[in-house]
This record gives sequence, structure tokens and C-alpha cells, in this order.
Amino acid sequence: MASDVDTAPLVGRADQVATLRAALLDDVGPGQTAAVFLTGESGVGKTRLLREVGNRLRTAGALVLTGACLDIGDASPLHPLLQALRRLDTGLTASQAGTSSAVRGLLKAFTEEAGDPGGAGTLLERVSRGLHLVAQGRPLVLVLDDLQWVDRSTRQLLLYLLAGLGDLQLSVLAAVRAESLQGAHPLRRVLTELRRLRSVRVVDLAPLGRAETERLAAEIVGRPLGAEAAESVWQRSGGNPFVVEELARALRDGREGLSDTLREVFLARVDALPEPAHAVVHAVAVGVEPVAHWLLAEATRLPEEALIDAVRAAVAHRLLVGDEDGYRLRHRLVAEVVARELLPAERSVLHRRYAEALTAAPAELHQARLAHHWRLAGEPARALPAAVAAAREAERLHGYAEAHRHWSVALQLADAPVTGAASAGEQVDADRAELLGRAAEAAHHCGEHARALALLEELADTGTTAACALHIRRARYLAAAGRSAPAEAEYRRALALADCTSAERASAAAHLAELLLHMGRYADAGDRAREALALAAQVPGSVTEVVLASMALGFSEAYLEDPDAGLAVLRDALDTAERSGRPEDVACAYLHLAELLTGPLNILEEGVVVARRGAERVAELGLGRTYETRLLAIATNGLFRVGQWAEAEKVVAAALRHRPSGADAVELLLARCRLSVGYGDIEAADRDLEAVATVLAGGGARHVIPLLTLRAGLAMWQGRHDLARQAVQRGLTESRSDDMGILAALVWHGLRAEAEAHASRAVPVDATAVRRLREVAERVARKSEHAARPVRDGVDGFLALCEAEVSRLDGSDPALWARSVAQWDRRHHPYPAAYSRLRQAEALLARRRRTATAGKLLRQAYQVAQSLGAVPLSTEIRTLAGRARVRLEEPGTSSRGSSVAGAEPTSDELAMLTAREREVLVAVAEGLTNKEIGQRLFISERTIGVHVSHIFDKLQVRTRVQASAIFLRNRPE
Repeated sequence: MASDVDTAPLVGRADQVATLRAALLDDVGPGQTAAVFLTGESGVGKTRLLREVGNRLRTAGALVLTGACLDIGDASPLHPLLQALRRLDTGLTASQAGTSSAVRGLLKAFTEEAGDPGGAGTLLERVSRGLHLVAQGRPLVLVLDDLQWVDRSTRQLLLYLLAGLGDLQLSVLAAVRAESLQGAHPLRRVLTELRRLRSVRVVDLAPLGRAETERLAAEIVGRPLGAEAAESVWQRSGGNPFVVEELARALRDGREGLSDTLREVFLARVDALPEPAHAVVHAVAVGVEPVAHWLLAEATRLPEEALIDAVRAAVAHRLLVGDEDGYRLRHRLVAEVVARELLPAERSVLHRRYAEALTAAPAELHQARLAHHWRLAGEPARALPAAVAAAREAERLHGYAEAHRHWSVALQLADAPVTGAASAGEQVDADRAELLGRAAEAAHHCGEHARALALLEELADTGTTAACALHIRRARYLAAAGRSAPAEAEYRRALALADCTSAERASAAAHLAELLLHMGRYADAGDRAREALALAAQVPGSVTEVVLASMALGFSEAYLEDPDAGLAVLRDALDTAERSGRPEDVACAYLHLAELLTGPLNILEEGVVVARRGAERVAELGLGRTYETRLLAIATNGLFRVGQWAEAEKVVAAALRHRPSGADAVELLLARCRLSVGYGDIEAADRDLEAVATVLAGGGARHVIPLLTLRAGLAMWQGRHDLARQAVQRGLTESRSDDMGILAALVWHGLRAEAEAHASRAVPVDATAVRRLREVAERVARKSEHAARPVRDGVDGFLALCEAEVSRLDGSDPALWARSVAQWDRRHHPYPAAYSRLRQAEALLARRRRTATAGKLLRQAYQVAQSLGAVPLSTEIRTLAGRARVRLEEPGTSSRGSSVAGAEPTSDELAMLTAREREVLVAVAEGLTNKEIGQRLFISERTIGVHVSHIFDKLQVRTRVQASAIFLRNRPE
């Protein structure tokens, strides 16, 4: 039953309406996303503004979907979107059959069963495709009210949608009650993450000013207010539009005796209602909004005509709002005030009536409400089945956070004493062990690792679960929490027990092999993997165990013994995973294969291809936000090593559209940080390092060495050799990784920091640190002798750098730097090769011999550094060349690297620009803003700003007009 409830004029919001329309429609192009989160106190007019903006966007040709979050802690997942789609479907006509079919197809996707947690990603992918079909080329706007009550699944969906949906133009407008976002409210973290997107705004809707307050009150009263009345309304309302309207209506109707508090205002309005309308308002206040008409009839037990008259009265008194879904109190403060006025017995009766009505009309979407009402009616025995059904419903929709809450409520209900004379003191009949197990697994899947472990301990105390199964589950939960050492111990305890089944032993051994691989203990991982494969051979259907163990075995063999044999095992594991079709198995196989190729084996081109192909494959399987992100990070690292930095930037930008979080973001942030350090973007690199350090605060030791290596490199470009030294020393003492490649890179950065300190004379050389670093380098050299040849080659490259850096402490040896140049040229890593050429030239010039050779080396290094865009390295090369009077640009030559599609050919004036900088300059000359250039090149606006700054420095200009003039002057006719 709909109603025209908002006849009061919209006062003082014209600017906000225009701003919101522009942000959500006018400024959003095809394939782009935007969002505005409207915050403010209760009653400030957020819902009214949402309705007004939604209507204007709809008039402008946008497809507007409107939904609201439920005011219930254990709400059904994705309720707002389901509600919005049902509303849209209801309003479609016969001529809109195509849209109706798309809507119903999308609604069907929410009810289909799924067998594992990975299906959550599949659901998100299907939602994105479904919304594209529903939009049919129109701009799509999702309007959500009461977002402070949003469930976790909807929060994840918002993050996913705002990451971008290809050619779908999508905007989100949501209202949030500001006072609800206190403490550790989960929406605060979501808003903090979304604020980083340039297309996302958080707008605080302030109360009306005094003049606007008087105008609104005058519109309602029908005449200008006297000075005394205007002062009273202003002082008592504080500009809150809802309270202003309430006080103005009291003035208009001549009602006297209203108190100074909102409670009294609301209660006075309720008391003025006829008795049936009074009952309606009380019933809606107790119910879960929106309250459907049929459900309200059951709760109030009014005849149909009397109920309609009562609802009309409540609507006319501006206390109730009605629409197709049911009834709501016009403002939530009304519900809070009215509900408190009811006696406990009155509330219990209403909850019982709601529960009985919902029980008589069973539906899956009613289960959460049913559990809520039976619980507050004092009937835990009847609430428990509904809570369990709601938990299972949430699991089917992959809403594991909601499922965890439902299972937790079910546990509370199972422990609650049954009320009533006949059964006082009795407990609800429930399998508490099963509830504990399901709650623990749901907590594990939704990332509540501490809660999962705590519930598992409670399950252990019941004595109903076998010890082996408990050890395996505890190990899985510990590993997911980043606590590798205790997880390893738990797996070993499980394998030592005599009562473990063959399937459990195979699972424990395979997962342990995978864990050891992540910890960098490749020999142990290989031994355990062989054991797991032998055990899995005795267990039919143990495909996951075979895949996990094969990946660990193949990686171990490739690293320590025979690369070809190891790669063959990994490729067989990928084939097995593809045949099984389980998304996580396929993703893990691609991940380890790409990581091995681009890392230890240095087969970079193939590794990048495998990583990108794997990213496409896992995206099809619905794992875009997790495994696709990690695979693209691996591809980025490979492209960085071969010197394709511009392409690596594009890959990072594509991966960031998924908005990865937590551990899934670590690899990508580290990959992006490598680029930022190379480019000399200190602010961006430091921000990424801080983000990674925050994520790793609770674990993730296998990333500590790369993190600290990058921090040391960044500190050296800043001239902070003392900070670089501290980072390296921390890496040597805090990390237990046995990976020789990353350890050798860390040692090189440590020795380089000491050499830089010696050269700058700003910080004394730490002889103890040098001695310790040389000892670690010798240990790495000894260990690498037993590794496979490609691994040894990679380690030898860093050890050559280490030896050459030591020589800088006592007269740099050009022969050692020549050896380093040869090592990195052979591996096709241009950046360390260019750095080595710089140092070789520096050593030759210091000895005042072979200056021609030194000049050639500097020109070669400068050409590589310029083509990469390595600003700090280029600067150091120019400084040395200037002191030695070496000309870096030879006549008729260009420092430019390979040509870039879309960039104009260059002449001498533009020769110093990198490939990426030339692309940016072309766009600058077209008159594009930094934001528009970033959208064209798929990189951030901030990074474009860094490129523009570098262009200005190199061309020695101060404005975009001057830079464009140089480009146009040198552009071929």
C-alpha cells in the first residue's frame, strides 16, 4: 500500500541535489563507476534526499534500483539488492519483457545452491553480468537506505561493483546514519577503503541553517512564523528537518503542552491517533521493517477495513510511511521512542503474533525474522530451528559472515533455559557439538580466525569429535590466520595419531606440504608431498590432496634438483585440477606454476604468459578478487624484471580494480611498490609499504624480507642510509625464510647501504654489520651450490652485486662490476644491469683510466634508465656524467626505448622522455586532465601527476601549455 507521505517541501537542499546528480550521472562516463555515501544524524533528511535524487536520475534516463537494509543484526544476506530487483520487476510492463527476463534471471542466481566458499566469487561475477543485462545500456544507479545495517555480503558486493564492471555505467547512492558508525563498526572500514577511489565521495548532510529552518516551518504552518515561535522551533530542533516538521505541525494544528524533548513530541503524535492507529504504530515499532500489510494485520488483529483506516490515520499524522513492501515508521527515532513505551508483556505478545504469522506462511526469506521474533517472545525452542534454517540459507548465498551470526545465535538459543511452568530449567534439545562445528567453519570462511579457533576449542571440550579431525581443523584455522609454526605442529600431531583415517592422513600431509612450501622450506615440503601422494593413492576421490601435494613436490624438485622434472609435475597437477574443475585447485596450480617460472627459474616470458592466462581462467571461475589478483601480481613482477615497466603498470591497475584486501592485497602492493621505488615515487611507495606492514602485523613472515628489502631501497634513494641499514638488520633477525634468492637480495641492499654511507660520509660505516652481511652472503653461496642451476644463477647475480658493493668500501673494483653486468645481462634483467654499469663507470673514473669506456657505460645505463622511467637512477647517472663531463646524448642517437603504440614519434627535444611519459605528453597536448589521462591509460590520477612532473623537469618547462608547445613543435608533419 503506497502513500504520499512527503508533502513537505524540500528546503535548503538544492545544491546537494545538483551535486549528487552531477556526481552520479553527468560526470560518469560509459564503463565508469561512482558512489556517494550520504551521512548525517537521524532526521537530517537523508532518506528524503535519496528519494528526490533518485526521481531526478530516473527522469534523466537512468535505471534506478532502490532498496533498504534491514534493522536486524542477523538479516538475510544481500537483502537490499534482492529487494531492489523485486521492486523493479513488480513495476515492469508487458512491453519490458526483456528487462523482466533479465531481472528474474538475476534473482534466480541468488537462490541456486553452491558447494564451496569459492562460489561467493562466482555469485559476484554473475551479479555483475546480470546487472549489465538489466541495464540494457542505460546508466544504472543503485540507491540504498539505512546502510548502517548493511550485511557483510552486501558490503562485499559494493566493493566489487565499485571496482568496475566493464562497459556498465554504475553509480551508488547510499545513506548512512552517522551516529551508528562508532567503534569497530564494519562499515567504517569499508568507507575508509572506498574513500581511496577518486570516484567515491562521502558527503555529510548537515542540519538546516536558521533561515532554512524558518522557511521550512513557515511552509508547513502556511504562514510566516512570529519571532518567538521561530526562535522556539530553531532552538528545539537544531535545524533537524524531521524535528522542524514535527514542531511546525504542532504549531499549525494548535496542539499545546508539547515537551522540549523529541520523545515527548513523538509520544504526543502517537497519543493523538485513534486507538486502532495507535496499535498499528506500536506493532510496526516492534516489527522488523518493512512490515508487510498481511503481517501487520496478523499482529494487530484488526479487521481489514479498520486496519486500512488506522494506517491512513498514521500516514496522515506523518508517523507511518507505506510502499509496496510494507510499512515503516517515518523516522527510526519514532520506533525507538514508541517501543520503549510498551510494557515487556506487550512487546512479547507482539513478537509472538509476528512469529506465529510467519510460521504459518513459511518462506526461506522469513527465517531470520522468525528466529528474531521467537527469541524475543521468549521461545528459544521455537527460535532455534529458524536460526539454523537462516544460517543454512546464508551459507547457500555464500554469506558466511551472516551464517556465522546465525550459528552463534543458535548456540545462545541452545544454551537458553526453556520458559514455562511445565519445563522450567530445561534446556533446548539441540546437538550443541554440531552447532559449534558449523559456527566454527562459518567463522573460518568469513575471516574471523580467532573466533573460529575459540569455537573449535569449545567443540573439543565436548569430547564428540575425534582428535585427528580436531588437529586438522585447528591447523587449517591457524594457517589461515598466518600462524604458520603452530599450524605445522598441529598437522604433525594429527599425523602422529593412530586413529586417523587414511583420508585424514592424506589431507593433513597434503596441506602440510603446501604450508611448508609457503614457508620456504622446499626440501621438507617435497618430502611431505611424497608422503601425501602415497597416502592419497589409497583414498578414492582425493583430488585436492593430489593437486596440493603435486604442486609442493614439483616446486621443491624444480628449486632443489631438476627444473624440468619439477615443471612437469606442476603441469600435470594443473591438468588434474582442470579435470576436477574445483576452482581453488585450478587457481593454486596456476599460482605455483607462474611463481616458479617468474621467480627461481627465471623463465620470465613464459611465466608472465602463464600468470596472465591463469588470471583469466580463475576470473571465469569466480575468483577474481583473490587468485586473479595474486596471479596479476606475479605477472607484474615478471614484467618489472624484464624491464616492461609501463606494461606492468597497466597490469597493476587492472588488478586494483578488484579492490583486493587483506593478505590477497600484499603481493599486489609489493609489486606496485617495486615500480614506485624504481620510478622514484616516494610517497606512493611509502604508502604501499605501510599498508603491507599493517596487513603483515599478525603474520605473513614469507613477505617480510621483500617488504624490508623495498624499504631499504626506498631509504637509500632518500639518502637515509641509516634507515636502510635498520630495515636490512631487521630482515636478517626477524625472518625465518630459507629462500636464497630473496635473502641474497636483502644482503645486497644491506651492503649497498654501507657502501652508500661510505660514499656520502653522512653516516659512519658499521663494520659489524658489514661482517655479518658478508657471513650471510657466504652462507647463501654455500647453500646455493645444492640448488638447481637456474636458482644458482639467480643467487649468483645478487652475490656478484654483494661482492662489488664490498669493494666500494675500499676503492671500487671495476672488474667486479663488469662481472655483475655480465650476470644480469645474461639473465635479461635490465635494471640491475644498468645499475652495475653505473658503478663500473664510477670505478673506472675514480681510477682515472679508460674514460671512453666509462662514458659508453654511462650512456648505456642512461638509455636503459630513461626507457624504464627510473628517475632516481637516471638522476644519479646524470650527476656522475656531469662531474666527469661525459655527454649522455650522442649525436644522432636517442635514449628512447622501444616504441609504444599510440605515442607519437619523437625528435631530439623529446628523446629524453620515457615511453610512458611520451604517452602522457600526447594526452596533455590534447588538453586532457590528469584524471582523463589516467582513465585512458588505466593508471591512477596520482601517478599521472608524477609523470607530468617528470616531463616538466626533463623539458625544463613550468606549464602544460609550454610542454604541449614543445610536443607540437617536434611532431612529424
